[in-house]
Amino acid sequence: MFSIPLQMMLVAVAGWVNREQLAIIDYLKEENRVLRELHGKRRLRFTDDQRRRLAVKGKTLDRRLLRDIGTLVIPDTILRWHRELIARKYDGSAKRGPGRPRVMEEIRALVVRMAIENEGWGYTRILGELMKLGHRVSRSSVRRILKERGIEPAPERSIRTPWSKFLKAHWAGIAAADFFTVEVWSRVGLIRYVVFFVLDLPTRKVEIAGIAPIPDGLWMEQVARDLIDDFTGFLRGKRFLIHDRDPLFTREFCELLQSAGVTSVRLPPRSPNLNAHAERFVLSIKSECLNRLVILGERHLRRAIAQYVEHYHRERTHQGIGNRLIEGVPEREAGRVVRRERLGGLLNHYYREAA
Repeated sequence: MFSIPLQMMLVAVAGWVNREQLAIIDYLKEENRVLRELHGKRRLRFTDDQRRRLAVKGKTLDRRLLRDIGTLVIPDTILRWHRELIARKYDGSAKRGPGRPRVMEEIRALVVRMAIENEGWGYTRILGELMKLGHRVSRSSVRRILKERGIEPAPERSIRTPWSKFLKAHWAGIAAADFFTVEVWSRVGLIRYVVFFVLDLPTRKVEIAGIAPIPDGLWMEQVARDLIDDFTGFLRGKRFLIHDRDPLFTREFCELLQSAGVTSVRLPPRSPNLNAHAERFVLSIKSECLNRLVILGERHLRRAIAQYVEHYHRERTHQGIGNRLIEGVPEREAGRVVRRERLGGLLNHYYREAA
């Protein structure tokens, strides 16, 4: 048993410690109030480690005591952090295995390829082709893969044949036609000439079909007769002629082409990209030749165009056909390099002299 003096001393020490703890608590509470006043309504940003530490300490106190202390965050937030800490500790999602495996990329690529290359193949037809190749997937998987890629079901795909597909299927039998204009100086001032040309898509060969200041339907009919001539016609052996909706492509013009087995294919309105090869030729002849000349009369215009077309076919390489010449063969590898000029050096061609 403790003696009376010792008990009194322990009571005194305990009271002193309790008063000191109360003073510390009062100071910390006042400090929290000052911090809250300084930050006002601004939300304090805590790190995950700070949330964890507050949650562990706050769990030992109930909501009433936390509210009395005047913490920097409300008691419900501290307790929520504690619940999240427990949930994270017992979270087993990282140990769970994957669910249903994703269809292999090889199979997905095959599904998309078969649908694109065969407009009439439905889900079941594609499924059968995959089974023949040793791949087993469900019909719903085929449907989901095509839907993710934005590919329509078979009936809709077969109705609307893509333009690129049409070109590839008929490439050898397609020619393209278009017009471009040139301003020509004459005795009466500037006159706008219209140049009509036809381009063979597989070879990129160009035929200047006509040049006129005021083209009309009768002029176009004569051009059509020249193009389908049995001996010299540029459209011999062609099945389709694609062109825009210019009024000069009259019904009589199209009927003359049809009589020779050439179908006239009118492009949709405002779609220059569908006749890109013809548009590229117009850009080339204007930027490389016509825009760099002051054309003086129709004879000068015809000569300039003829010189450019000769250069275009025999001397100029073309990226669209592998940087090759349309006509002729590559120059020899030995001999002195010589420049050949056209139109006073506007068009240049380099070749090797024979030894």
